[in-house]
Amino acid sequence: MLAVLGIGFLLVCLVFSVVAVIHGSRTATKRPALPESLLPLRTGIGQVALPLAFCVALTCTLGSLYLSEVAKFPPCELCWFQRIVMYPQVIILGIAALRRDVLVKWYSVPLVIIGIGISIYHYLVERFPSTVTFSCTGDVPCSTVWVWKFHFLSIPAMAGIGFALIAVLALLACNVEQPAQNQPALDSTEPKSENEDA
Repeated sequence: MLAVLGIGFLLVCLVFSVVAVIHGSRTATKRPALPESLLPLRTGIGQVALPLAFCVALTCTLGSLYLSEVAKFPPCELCWFQRIVMYPQVIILGIAALRRDVLVKWYSVPLVIIGIGISIYHYLVERFPSTVTFSCTGDVPCSTVWVWKFHFLSIPAMAGIGFALIAVLALLACNVEQPAQNQPALDSTEPKSENEDA
């Protein structure tokens, strides 16, 4: 069972890699990746993608702090690894949103893909604790399920969804094209040739 899930994880990583390569090649060649009818939607989302990604990272960070400090759910080792990946995203994406730095995808997406891998693994540890050879050395076993909603949603699943949403938003981020202002008009007069003076 674990071997099948491991192959599934590798396939998910492969899909993310292919999406990143396709997105990068489309950006490099300046060809639209979507049909013309969907470009306004992509542009509209792309213009607010970085602030939205920042909000997702901030919500995940505050949510994890709430669960550990207010609800008193002690985090396990894998939870800490997910926090190590998520907490810096608040700073990285906050600065990127302020600077409108769409190149954030090159240093944010690799981190969140690592976070997705940790979340998937943690989810598998929760669901199939007897088949996993990894054991947490902390006070709390990684197989402890603190939250279980809708028959599939646990804390690692929520973290994984947050990581995936950040990755998608970072890849969709685009610059808002500013109209050129205060540029001097080009002189439309052509230089006279020597024959015209004669």
